Parts: sequence; C-alpha cells; structure tokens
Amino acid sequence: MAAYYFTIKSVHLWAVTLSLALFALRAALMLADARLRHWLPLRVVPHVIDTVLLTSALMLTTIVHQYPFVHGWLTAKVSGLVAYVVLGSIALKRGRTPRVRHLALAGALACAAYVVGTALHHDPNPLRWLAA
Repeated sequence: MAAYYFTIKSVHLWAVTLSLALFALRAALMLADARLRHWLPLRVVPHVIDTVLLTSALMLTTIVHQYPFVHGWLTAKVSGLVAYVVLGSIALKRGRTPRVRHLALAGALACAAYVVGTALHHDPNPLRWLAA
C-alpha cells in the first residue's frame, strides 16, 4: 500500500478541498435562507466525500505509522475535526436560532482552519506555525 502513498494523499487532499467547499456553499445557502440548501444532492454528496476523506485518512495513517493518541499533532487534528463536525451540524441543521447557527458556523470555520494548519505543520500549536 505504501507504493500508493502519493495517490492516496492526493485523493485525501482533493476530498478535503471538496468537503470544505461544499460546507462553505451549504453555509452560504443557510445564511441566505435559500431553499436550494434542502436539495437532495447537497445533503447526500458531502457524506460520500467525507467517507472518501475518512477512508483515505485511515489508509495514510496506516502507511506512515502515525496514529491519534500516540502522536500529538494527529490527536489535535482529530479533536479539531470532531469539534468541526459538531459545530458544523449545529450551524447547518441543529441550531434553533439564527444567532446559534451563526456562532456555530464561526466556530466550525475556526476549527477547520485549525485542522488544516495542524495538518500542514504537524504541530498542534498555532503560535509555532508563525515561526515556520
């Protein structure tokens, strides 16, 4: 499987890009209170992309032998991802008021930025990213 590392990493990066882009689109539709946000493909496709994203992440973890709860940066990345998913769900579906949805959206976007930064720098401390 190591021979496919760059292919799997490429799939993973494309899935990250598509997942974040679809989240941003769905968030914009939510903010605009557009009916299009209820369109079935916009509710199903993100799950397909996120499945590809998770599968490629697990494959990469196996190839490079770095695991959450063993390597600090990966633990931070997974923790940030869980927060992103919870806040994103509140922002797009479960938030009862516009204020709650907007705050959850801001938090989800901050978590997404943290996860991407942690992945790029392999360091959970954003202050050290600036020195790199």
